[in-house]
Amino acid sequence: MIEPLVKGIGIGFAIAAPVGPIGLLCIRRTLMDGRAAGLATGLGAATADGLYGLMVAAGFAATGLLVSYADSLAIAGGLLIATLGALSLRGYFIAVRAAEPVAVSDGRPYRGVLSAWATSFALTLSNPMTILAFIGMIAALGSAASGNPTAPYLLVIGVFMGSALWWLMLVQLAGWVGNRMNADAMRWLDLASGSVLLIWGLWIALSVVL
Repeated sequence: MIEPLVKGIGIGFAIAAPVGPIGLLCIRRTLMDGRAAGLATGLGAATADGLYGLMVAAGFAATGLLVSYADSLAIAGGLLIATLGALSLRGYFIAVRAAEPVAVSDGRPYRGVLSAWATSFALTLSNPMTILAFIGMIAALGSAASGNPTAPYLLVIGVFMGSALWWLMLVQLAGWVGNRMNADAMRWLDLASGSVLLIWGLWIALSVVL
């Protein structure tokens, strides 16, 4: 009974751990907007991971369904990542002109915890690497589910728990680093993270189109 849960935790942690655009976004939001926004970003990704796992556990034709929409999802996700990168760069140039960091009350985008969760959820759903990872999860599901009708759903719970555990660790680490950064470092972080997200997002979208 405990085996599929443990296996799911391992799968969720392994899928979430590589620091891609979602990880960078989680770090940036933790440093700029606080731990609540960073954790909401991570939980959005964990929710998407759990949803993909649930699709497999519920018997959907996950392979065909996900692959058939992979290109469209990748283009949409890439453009959204690029947009978030452009907004980060905008925040950097506003801060430079003002000669001070942008204040929480001045309308910096994606301040709300709900919007942080929603954008991360959408980005993770559209990430082609996540789609491929969960296609591979079908094999693990088959061995874990043998002879136990509740095993697939325990696996899904484990996937969410493992993913959430990684994001909690990342947020805590980013928060610890952020407490030691000054205003100038925060502005440069906006420039660096914005540039990376913009290039990364355009690369994802263009790689599909071309």
